[in-house]
Amino acid sequence: MALKRQYDMSSLFSMASMTDVIFLLLIFFMVTSTFVFPTALEINLPQSSEQTALKPSTRVYIDKEQIIYASFAEEEPQAVTDEQLLGFLQLAQSQQPDGVIALYADAEVPYGRLVEVLDLGARNGLKMVLATKPAPSSARPRQ
Repeated sequence: MALKRQYDMSSLFSMASMTDVIFLLLIFFMVTSTFVFPTALEINLPQSSEQTALKPSTRVYIDKEQIIYASFAEEEPQAVTDEQLLGFLQLAQSQQPDGVIALYADAEVPYGRLVEVLDLGARNGLKMVLATKPAPSSARPRQ
């Protein structure tokens, strides 16, 4: 008398749930990777050995063609003229009185142009800093 199993064992494995998980992970990484680059402007920052932990909410950009862009908080940078820049900076400073305005300028921008924009802020009592990228460890001064 032979005993029979009621159920046959299947050697197949369903990959349907695994592919769902992979697609969800793919979508998650695609969405979060867009937060890595907050701006679409290509600015090659000069290097510096000094860094600060400040995260300014108001940003001014000068690209290598010397076009000025400005943004507040997480807004997309908008091109502004020299006359519009002062009004924008004063509005941003009134919304955040203790805030710092960061100036991101391409390394090819002439020094005189940087001084003009920084002087515009200084004459109107605005706190502005020049943003740089970290210098390689070999170029940093010894402590």
